[in-house]
Amino acid sequence: MNSSPTESSRIECLDGLRAAAALWVLIGHCLLLTGWHLPVLGDPALGVDLFIMLSGFLMVFHYQLRRDNEAWERPGTWLKFWTRRYFRIAPLFYVMLFLALALGPYLYESRMVIDAFLGRSPQAPERFLDGSLKNIVAHLTFLFGLSPNFAYRTPLPDWSLGLEMQFYAAFPALMLLARRFGWVRSALVVAALGALAVMILKSMSVHFPMPSFLPLKIQVFLCGMLLAGVLGQSQPRPLLHLAMAMALAAIPFGDGYGVSKFLIREAMVLGFFALVLYRMLPGALGAVARKVAVALGGGVFHVLGELSYSIYLIHLLILQPVAAFVITRYGDGFGAPLRFAVVLAIVLPVVWLLSFVTYRLIEMPGQQLGRVVLRRFARKKPVLEPSPAG
Repeated sequence: MNSSPTESSRIECLDGLRAAAALWVLIGHCLLLTGWHLPVLGDPALGVDLFIMLSGFLMVFHYQLRRDNEAWERPGTWLKFWTRRYFRIAPLFYVMLFLALALGPYLYESRMVIDAFLGRSPQAPERFLDGSLKNIVAHLTFLFGLSPNFAYRTPLPDWSLGLEMQFYAAFPALMLLARRFGWVRSALVVAALGALAVMILKSMSVHFPMPSFLPLKIQVFLCGMLLAGVLGQSQPRPLLHLAMAMALAAIPFGDGYGVSKFLIREAMVLGFFALVLYRMLPGALGAVARKVAVALGGGVFHVLGELSYSIYLIHLLILQPVAAFVITRYGDGFGAPLRFAVVLAIVLPVVWLLSFVTYRLIEMPGQQLGRVVLRRFARKKPVLEPSPAG
């Protein structure tokens, strides 16, 4: 293996991996709501895990790019980080949240049609119909992921956003811990604390309907963080970090047990490692990984990567009514594969178009507003006058 990490400010494959994660979730939900069973693709939770791993990687990667200009010992740097992440997540989420709550009764009727046709237990009505002030405030403040009662109470797949915000809140402390004690020891400590928290929840019979509480998914964030940590080391130890990430990926917090899930998560970590750290792979293996990584960084993958957050938030608002319409109109006249193909053919272009519109009209202006806020903070920062020579 090569001895030095990449100094590049861009990792080619990240756009493609974000696009893959968004499409994985969309296709997985499409399979679930049309009754066609396929391995791997039919589990959208694994696509969310890929998003989580990417988040852990990206937060550390961007930290390393800025560390010479933004000292993390200063709380002001934490405030900048939180401001950037808030304006990246919140604007689109708030718009989609109120749209989802307004459409709640219609979406609930659609889901009832789907569940009845597929012979499944009906969804809890409060997930679609709870317009209470408590639920709205919990979501506006991103505190909903901390509560089993509110973590899964909108028609959106937003449980992961509450989880993401908890990760952002903890991230400065995680980085200071890693700087003080090293990546591997810090990952062990954090994973152990996560395991302890999960054990306490179980002992108290507290159950989250989705793994929206950070200890339930901290091991997946740590996988991405460990791989990004290799890039910031003067003497990198990629195999040690990879081994630690694979060990963490085997922990089933929030996912339940199963050989297939275990194998897929291990394969995800290995593939992620090869694509983002291909410069450290030997010979032909590194050359192949480089070609794949570069291909994932351009063209349609770049565009879909930019739209991935919008695709993730929007798709269920379109998918459920479309699936219900196809089921109502054609019922058993379509087999499950054809039903899936028809629904996907309708949903995919509509979601892409809406995602492009929301990206341009909501996400980009939201991020620009965040930059304006940061510049105003910078202008208000007091300037220290030089002390006179003594």
